[in-house]
Amino acid sequence: MEYSTFGRHVAVDTWGVDFDLLNNAEFLQTQLVEAAEACGATVLSVQSKQFEPQGATVLVMLSESHLSIHTYPERGFAAIDCYTCGETVDPQLAIDYLVSVLKPERTFAKKLVRGLGELQVVTPDVKVSELV
Repeated sequence: MEYSTFGRHVAVDTWGVDFDLLNNAEFLQTQLVEAAEACGATVLSVQSKQFEPQGATVLVMLSESHLSIHTYPERGFAAIDCYTCGETVDPQLAIDYLVSVLKPERTFAKKLVRGLGELQVVTPDVKVSELV
């Protein structure tokens, strides 16, 4: 069996997201699991933390790697990233799903192509901000 080191890592900063969406770890956990399933990933475990007075972090460990969100509701900001190894799971689909749920006013995204040598940084083909 031959193994590939190829992976894609999509990171997006979202701004202008509703405070209540970003301040609900339970809601975010459900959405991240659905995003992982939407891109065809296999969920291994989920951890979340609701911070006081506000904010949340959710980490979904995938068989293919991970999906995470860190929120700052008081600023309307969330940092989302998804890294998947191999060619069968597309992390952009998980990111697109989350952006469609959070409906940010602005997004800034980059994709790293990993495991082929020097890191390649590209702007995703589908601009996340066009989805909202």
